[in-house]
Amino acid sequence: MKIREIQVAEADAFSSLRKRVDAESQFMLFEAGERKVDAVEEKKKLESMLKSETTTIFVAEQDGELVGYLVAVGSDAKKKRHAVYLVIGILQDYQGIGVGTSLFNALEEWVNERNIHRLELNVATRNEGGLALYKKFGFEVEGLKRQSMLIDDEYVDEYYMAKLLS
Repeated sequence: MKIREIQVAEADAFSSLRKRVDAESQFMLFEAGERKVDAVEEKKKLESMLKSETTTIFVAEQDGELVGYLVAVGSDAKKKRHAVYLVIGILQDYQGIGVGTSLFNALEEWVNERNIHRLELNVATRNEGGLALYKKFGFEVEGLKRQSMLIDDEYVDEYYMAKLLS
C-alpha cells in the first residue's frame, strides 16, 4: 500500500474513486450517482487545491489503483489558517486493514510541516468504524448536529469532532 499526495494528472481516477466510495458507503455526503463531476472542472479544482499551503489530498494506492483518500481543506483567511477540515473515503474492500491509519499518519507528517493547530471533521454518530479511527488519532467530540443527515429515510445525527495539535 502506497500513501502519497495526489497528482493533478489523477483527476479522473480520483473522481472515479469518490464515485465508488459514494456508492459503497451510506455515510458519505453524496449518494450513488449524485455527485456530478466534470473532468475539466475536476482538474482545475485539483490544481487550485494543490497550490494552497493548507490544502491537500492524500491517496492510498494498491497495485496501481486508488483505493482511498483523505482530503484536508484549509482556509486562506488569516483567522482560520490554523485549521483544516477533513474528509476521508476508503473503498469497502480496503476498510479495516490499516488504510485509514496510514492516511492519517501521512496527514500528521504534513500538518507538522505547516502551522496547523486544529483538525476538524463531521461523522455520523452511527459510523462506528469512522469514530474508532478518529478517536484512535486523538479526535474528540465537540458537539452534536442533530438530524443533520437523512439516511435510508431516517434522520441521523452527526458529531463535530476535532483534534488540537501542539
